[in-house]
Amino acid sequence: MSTVNTVTEQLTAAGQAIEHDSFAIIDAEAGPHAYSAEQWPIVRRMIHANADFEFNGLTDFHPDAVRAGVAAMLRGSTPVVADVEMICSGLSRPRLAHFGIATHQFISDADVIAQAQAQNTTRAVQAMRKAHRLGLLQGAIVGIGNAPTALIELARLIVEDGVRPALVVGMPVGFVSAAESKDLMAQITGVPWIVIRGRKGGSTLVVAALHALLALAEARQRAEGT
Repeated sequence: MSTVNTVTEQLTAAGQAIEHDSFAIIDAEAGPHAYSAEQWPIVRRMIHANADFEFNGLTDFHPDAVRAGVAAMLRGSTPVVADVEMICSGLSRPRLAHFGIATHQFISDADVIAQAQAQNTTRAVQAMRKAHRLGLLQGAIVGIGNAPTALIELARLIVEDGVRPALVVGMPVGFVSAAESKDLMAQITGVPWIVIRGRKGGSTLVVAALHALLALAEARQRAEGT
């Protein structure tokens, strides 16, 4: 059984060479870091996504985050619940399909908008509540890259309602409550998480982190011959 990834690699030899060369440059320029051998590929791919080396240091991991994320992907049919459509659009469909993963987002649903208007909350809050009502958050991988209020609401659902996602990738960008939402998530011990400290973040980084986890999952799958 080959141990070389095929599903989660670029589809051409030229594309693979460029990506591998980029990773080698990042490794060389980043130098020593405090991340584990499993965490670094995630941080490296995030740096690769926007050429910002500050994510070497700003990215923080729950101790069980990588193991839990890879296990959830290998389990198959694990839902990915996102705060915005951009995350769902950015994820590679063939890579998701390999693990039977479907994506979900509700930010523009009519009922979500109506509830947000009626309760004077954000659409992001109501979208997380809808995902909870539909039973999608339990055991899911939740990716939040745009809306701090979605991450704050998810943290509340975890603490107050006992929701237990498999992994939270919490990376909302912005100036109002963005840093605070990630600090709030990082206080939770019972659910694994990956967060970016401070104001930086974005849907592109969530996509990068999830693609890195998909690559780790495929490597594990091939190593085990499954």
